[in-house]
Amino acid sequence: MSQNFALEIESIVSRVQPIRLEVLESEQHFREELDHVYVGNRQSARNLIHYLSLRRHDIRELQEDLGRLALSSLGRLESHVMATLDALMALLHKIAGKNWQGRAIEETFAEFDSGSALLEKHTVESLGEAPPNRNVRIMVTMPSEAADDPILVRNLLDRGMNIMRVNCAHDSAAEWLRMVENLRAAQKETGKACKIAFDLAGPKLRTGPVSPSPGIIRWKPVRNELGQVTRSAYLTFCSENYSSEDETIAIPVKGSIFRHAQAGHTIELTDTRGRTRTLLVVEVSRSSCVCTNDRTGYVIQGTNLQLYRGKELLYEDEVGALPEVENSISLSVGDDLLLTQVEVPGKPAENEEDEVDYQPAQIGCSLSAVFSDAKPGERIFFDDGKIEGVIRAVHKDDAQPRLAVKITNAANGTAKLRAEKGINLPDTKLNISALTPKDREDLEFATKYGDLVSLSFVRRPEDVAELIRELDCLGATQTGIILKIENRPAVEALPRILLRAMGRPATAVMVARGDLGVEIGFERMAEVQEQILWICEAAHVPVIWATQVLESLVKRGLPSRSEVTDAAMSGRAECVMLNKGPHILLALDFLCDVLCRMEGHQTKKSALMRKLSVAEMAWK
Repeated sequence: MSQNFALEIESIVSRVQPIRLEVLESEQHFREELDHVYVGNRQSARNLIHYLSLRRHDIRELQEDLGRLALSSLGRLESHVMATLDALMALLHKIAGKNWQGRAIEETFAEFDSGSALLEKHTVESLGEAPPNRNVRIMVTMPSEAADDPILVRNLLDRGMNIMRVNCAHDSAAEWLRMVENLRAAQKETGKACKIAFDLAGPKLRTGPVSPSPGIIRWKPVRNELGQVTRSAYLTFCSENYSSEDETIAIPVKGSIFRHAQAGHTIELTDTRGRTRTLLVVEVSRSSCVCTNDRTGYVIQGTNLQLYRGKELLYEDEVGALPEVENSISLSVGDDLLLTQVEVPGKPAENEEDEVDYQPAQIGCSLSAVFSDAKPGERIFFDDGKIEGVIRAVHKDDAQPRLAVKITNAANGTAKLRAEKGINLPDTKLNISALTPKDREDLEFATKYGDLVSLSFVRRPEDVAELIRELDCLGATQTGIILKIENRPAVEALPRILLRAMGRPATAVMVARGDLGVEIGFERMAEVQEQILWICEAAHVPVIWATQVLESLVKRGLPSRSEVTDAAMSGRAECVMLNKGPHILLALDFLCDVLCRMEGHQTKKSALMRKLSVAEMAWK
C-alpha cells in the first residue's frame, strides 16, 4: 500500500469515526420520545434518530473521497444507518491492515436486510399487501357517485385500486356507508383486498361567502368564421314557476306577456348596456312564448318588456326574479384587502377613486384563531397561491376583528378571489387543534368501517398524541394513522411527529403537495419532498405520494408531459394517490402501467440496471 493511499484511508477513518460515535450517542437526546414508541417500532425509531444525527453534518466532501475509492458513499443508508457505518469502518480498517472492534455485542440496530424488511413489514401493516404485479399501492379518492354506483367501485377495484379514500370533508355518513358497502360487495365478487382510509377534514382555513351579484341572463346567436349568424338565439318568456327541458333560454316575467302574444308579434327591450333589442315571437303556449333574436343581449330583474303588433303597443311587462350569481373579488398588486370573520359577507372595493369614501375589498375567514395568532409582516396566500399578500395590521380587540392585507402578487396581474378558496399562512403559528369537533364525530364512523384515518393539517407532535387518545377512547387500537404533511410547521417538526406516531403499530405519511407547495414555496417543493421521503425511509414508515398526480389525465383525458415524469417518480413511495375525476379509470390504468415499468429501473434512491433493449439494439 502506498503511503499516500494509507494517508487517505486514515483521513477518511478520522472523519467517519467521530460521526459514528455521535450517531450512537444521539439516542439520549430523544430518550423521552423513545419511551412512547411501540415496541415493534423501537428499532425503526432508533434508526431514524441515527439518520437525523448523521444529517446534521455536511459530508459531501467525504462522499466524494469515498466514491473515488469505490467505497460506499453513504448515499443510500436511510433504512440501515449504523449497519452502513459499521460496514464502512470495518472495510476501511481491513484495507489499512488494522483490527476494528466494532459495536458491542448487546447493541442491535437495523441491518442491511432487516432495514428494508422493516419498511416492507410496516407498509403491509399500514397499507395492506402489495398487488401481485407491482410493489407500489394505489389509493383512489371516491367521488360522490361512488355511493350509488357499485359498478364504478367494482371497476376501480378490478383495475388496481388498493386503498379506497373517503374524504370526510364531502358527503355524509350515509353516503360513506354506501361507498363501503359497494366496496365490500366488489371485494366479495373479485376476491381482491382493499383497505379503506377516512380522511378527516381538519380545521378548514377558507374564504367566506361573497355578496352575490344580481341575476343576469345573456343570450347570443351562433356565428360562423365570417361573423354571419348561422343560428338565432332562442328565448322563452314564461311564468316564474315554469320548467322546460328544451334548449331555449328561460326568462321569467312578473306579468303574463305570453298570454297576449301571438306568432309574428315583437317584444322590445333595452338591455343592461343600453342597447335596444327587438325579439320576434315564433311560438306561443298558455304559459310561455318563444322568441328569436340575432343579436347578443343582457337582461336583469326589472328589465322593461314591450309587446308590439306592428307599431301598436299591446302589453307591458318586466323580467321577474332571477337567481343571484356567485360573485368574486378582483385583486391586483397593491390592492388592499380586509380579512374579516366569516359572518361578514365579502364584497369588492367601493369608491376607489374617492379617498374619503374609499372602502377596501373584504372577505371572511372560516377560522377565528387567525385573528388572534396572525402578526403584521407575515405572509398570506389565497386560492392555492394564486394571490399573495402581506399582513399590514391586525385588529383583534375590536368588535369585528380583522386583518389588513396588502396584495403583493396576483396570477396574471389580476386574479379573482371567490368563496370557499384556501387560505395559507406559512409564517403564522396557529394555536389550533388538528382535530375539530366534526372530526371527533367522524372518527367513530371511520374506526367502525375503516382501516386507516388521515389526520389533516397536523402541525406538531401534540396533534398526533390527541388523535391517539381519541382512538384509544374508541377502542380502535388497530386503526392505522396517516399523517398528512401539508404545512411548514409539520415539515420542521416531522421527526418528532413521526416518533410520536410510532407509538401505534401502523403509521404512514402522506405528502399532501397542494397546501405544502404554497406553504413552503413551489421552488422548494421538490427539495422538501425528497427530504420527507428520506426521513420516512429512515423511520421505516411508508409514504403516500399525493395531490395532482396525473391531474390532467384524470380531469381531461390526456396527461401533460411533466405529469408522466411525476407519476414515474412516484414509484419511489410506497403508495400513490389519485384524485377523483371523469377519467379516473383511464388514469388508474395509466398509473398501473407506469409503476410496473419503473419498478425495473428504480427503487427508492437506487437505480436498478435491468437489461435495456436500447443497449441490445446498439449491437445489431
